[in-house]
Amino acid sequence: MITLHVDLGGEWRGGQHQALELVLGLRSRGHVAELVARKGSPLARRAAGKGIRVHSIGGFQPRLHAAITLRKLLGQARFEVVHSHDAHGLTAAWLAGGFRRTRQVASRRVAYPLLKNRLALARYRRVHKIIAVSRFVKGSVLAAGLASDQVEVIYDGVELPRLPGGGERLQARERLPASGSGGCPLLGCVGYLLPEKGQEFLIRALPLVVGRYPKARLLLAGDGPCQRRLEHVARDLGVKASVEFAGFVEDVAKVYQSLDLFIFPSLAEPLGSSLLSAMSHGLPVVAVAQGAVPEVVEDGKNGLLVPDTDPDAIAAAILRLIDDAALSQRLGTAARRTIEQRFSVDRMVAETIALYSRLCAD
Repeated sequence: MITLHVDLGGEWRGGQHQALELVLGLRSRGHVAELVARKGSPLARRAAGKGIRVHSIGGFQPRLHAAITLRKLLGQARFEVVHSHDAHGLTAAWLAGGFRRTRQVASRRVAYPLLKNRLALARYRRVHKIIAVSRFVKGSVLAAGLASDQVEVIYDGVELPRLPGGGERLQARERLPASGSGGCPLLGCVGYLLPEKGQEFLIRALPLVVGRYPKARLLLAGDGPCQRRLEHVARDLGVKASVEFAGFVEDVAKVYQSLDLFIFPSLAEPLGSSLLSAMSHGLPVVAVAQGAVPEVVEDGKNGLLVPDTDPDAIAAAILRLIDDAALSQRLGTAARRTIEQRFSVDRMVAETIALYSRLCAD
């Protein structure tokens, strides 16, 4: 199968990670997969480093440039599927046209309403199949009036890392600025620093945790526009010394390997790549039961859910896991098993290939 993938994101976030994983998975199974991406973007650099053929997009009008590039590529090669992984990529494909013999697929990784955006609706109606990354996202697409049979849920997937031993976990902690001494609890959250990601509620929960465990530390891995505000909140609450802003971490696996507990306070999350990654590392998780999170985490079975972003409820769940080592171990083991069974990269790639095959057969 010959496929072309389009992602014009300039940052490295969950969508770009999934696009790269899919392209690598297709190639490993003998399929041809090429990528259209912004010149110099993290996705373009990482893909090129893996030997993937990248068609670089530059200039001040990347969507227009990408559309021109797509027109040329569709005229030169027999791509069976063009898969747009972000909204800008979908716009470029829409502008390019020329899909009479090529199936067009679009991933939808956000749950923002489409009802008020007629242009967005027109773009999505044109594709042969929309891949929603969760039932929650599919519901938002159907609410805009798109046909149910046009939308298919394929959950994002993450790699299953080898779980480190105790000594390796300690070494990973020593490489992180927030690591403490004396076996203090190291809590973590990985994600772009935005209001909807909920890091502020986690910081507001920290005084109750530090009140019981003064050596507890919180590591926030990720950059974003809210960092200064979050620093002010930590300072005003008197927990500035207990919070480490690590910024963008190139090798984020080292973060997961070092943590004792992962907290995911995001609001209305479409799925949650960092949540899946944390669970794949066998970490016990505390998450807010909003968006697609309940599709991943079952309260008391493979993690703990809190009903909303109330800091007291978040703190109580964190303290419950710190106090009960047996519960933490059981939930971490179950979290890993959940990823193995339902959210692995292999499963995501296989289901996407099956979708491509059905479209091409039709």
